[in-house]
Amino acid sequence: MSTRRRLPAILAAASIGALTATALAATPATAHDWWPGSAELRVATYNLSLNRSEPGALVADLSTGTNAQAKTVAEVIQRTNPDIVLLNEFDYVEGGVAADLFRDNYLEVSQGGADPVEYPYAFVAPSNTGVPSGFDLNNDGTIGGGDDAFGFGLFEGQYGMVVLSKHPIVEDEVRTFQHFLWKDMPGALLPDDPTTPEPADWYSADELEVMRLSSKSHWDVPIEVGRTTIHVLASHPTPPTFDGPEDRNGLRNHDEIRFWADYITPWSSRYIRDDAGERGGLKLRDSFVIVGDQNADPVDGDSADAAIHQLLDHWRITDPLPTSDGAVEAAALQGGANLAHLADPAYDTADFNDDPEPGNLRADYVLPSRGLRVNDAGVFWPVQADPLSALTGTYPFPSSDHRLVWVDLRVRR
Repeated sequence: MSTRRRLPAILAAASIGALTATALAATPATAHDWWPGSAELRVATYNLSLNRSEPGALVADLSTGTNAQAKTVAEVIQRTNPDIVLLNEFDYVEGGVAADLFRDNYLEVSQGGADPVEYPYAFVAPSNTGVPSGFDLNNDGTIGGGDDAFGFGLFEGQYGMVVLSKHPIVEDEVRTFQHFLWKDMPGALLPDDPTTPEPADWYSADELEVMRLSSKSHWDVPIEVGRTTIHVLASHPTPPTFDGPEDRNGLRNHDEIRFWADYITPWSSRYIRDDAGERGGLKLRDSFVIVGDQNADPVDGDSADAAIHQLLDHWRITDPLPTSDGAVEAAALQGGANLAHLADPAYDTADFNDDPEPGNLRADYVLPSRGLRVNDAGVFWPVQADPLSALTGTYPFPSSDHRLVWVDLRVRR
């Protein structure tokens, strides 16, 4: 946990009031989108690719205030100004040092003329990426390297996560699931070695005793927004690629997504145990938002069948269906694999390789519980005629191959 500069209560209340006034000025108040005594809350997820190839490199880059990529992704955040944002692919540094540097030297400094943004509260925790397993998990005959770590990474914490918030984090109630074992999920889709007659035997019995489900981690971060506590459910499942016919990454991606579907369903979550030993998931009355790069498109790409539909079709979840004009333009201009896609490109959130595959996909999600009213949603992907398109650009990207996704919610004050 990294928390600092707690706002006085009177200042926090004034900030919420200003946000509400701004929202009302921009959006007509109707019976559909206005509750008396409520405020608008913008929740976002952003895989900003602030990962580095060696430990210490991210701290070095963020210490200067002049790193071009960090300035660009910070401006994207400033332009969209979310109240709560999950950052994926942000290397974990003990003590929240990197998160503090990013806030101090980039977010709280105007980038490209945008207004600075302050996040007094942050949550960081270790990631499974780069943590040695001691086993030959990719079955290549040797032990060591990123493929044999609990989550792919060249060093411990590479591709980690950070939650930033303008509202207080309930520190004592945060739950992490970094160490939850894959085998302990009932009906887990454990990969099979196609060269043997035995089922689900890609991993040995000894490997299954240590093999973790989360490629990074799963976090339940409760945040107080007025009188409402919102559980921010953050994760970054492994890409369903970079494997073989056993599809170990595709199946793991499916079950990492399934974890949240079970967690928000009380009668399906009894098997879940957090890193402190507490069992179970959310209660039916709990409000939540699932955020993160899920690495799964509803229609296209390489994810296992119905992987993301475990969330999109869940009875407790609203899919706000965020779109952008920039994604439509990009798919048409880039062609390649995009021409064979079945999904509407307006929903794409990631600009991936188009030749030969996978093309642009919907990979990043902000999915609120049905008790939270959705006012608006979008993807920060400007068309090329917009000057802000310089922030997203084309390959090699000045920021990231992913786009920030945001959803505006009405929350009781």
